[in-house]
Amino acid sequence: MKKMIIPVLMATGILAMAGCKKDAVKALSGDEGLIYITKHSDSTNYSSFRTFSIADSVAVVSNNQFQGKVLTPVDSAYINAVKAQLVQRGYTLVARNQNPDLGITISRIYNTSTGVFDYGYYDPYYSSYWDPYYWGYGGYGYYFPSSYLGTYSITEGAMSIDIFDLKDAKESNKISAIWSGLVRGSGVFGVSTVADGVQALFNQSSYFKAS
Repeated sequence: MKKMIIPVLMATGILAMAGCKKDAVKALSGDEGLIYITKHSDSTNYSSFRTFSIADSVAVVSNNQFQGKVLTPVDSAYINAVKAQLVQRGYTLVARNQNPDLGITISRIYNTSTGVFDYGYYDPYYSSYWDPYYWGYGGYGYYFPSSYLGTYSITEGAMSIDIFDLKDAKESNKISAIWSGLVRGSGVFGVSTVADGVQALFNQSSYFKAS
């Protein structure tokens, strides 16, 4: 599988330039905060496929656990955007019972990470922000222990589009994934960014078209 991450470098540069701000991501507008990643099978002839079918709902996966299926306006927007891109590239949409060459699933991916971090030793001048007289203890300074621990929890979301080879499944006795696209970052679940985001994925996959 070959990985293409061209837009990631651009996004990294944007974040670096905005790093002096309090919240670099909030300084971005529209789809500037999004990252597009694709990978594909080098041995696949994408022009050999003619038809495709796509799941009518979106799977929700949280920390590698399947949570069910949903169909919100955002999910519908992703489904329709993928349909439009494939039709534009010469493929024909058919029903699942019409033996499509390609099968497509879309998933919401959530990953939550937690941990503990050490604030380290507070600068002695930090205590000047607090007034000991407020508590009625004039003449006393504030003290923080040298090891001051905190905990954090971060949840990151992404949309994954996966395309499978159904045409050759009977011969190989397996369903092989031949292309995956991932959209992540600020605004990934915003309807207004869906069409451009899906187009960006396919724009970096020029090999994906019917003959």
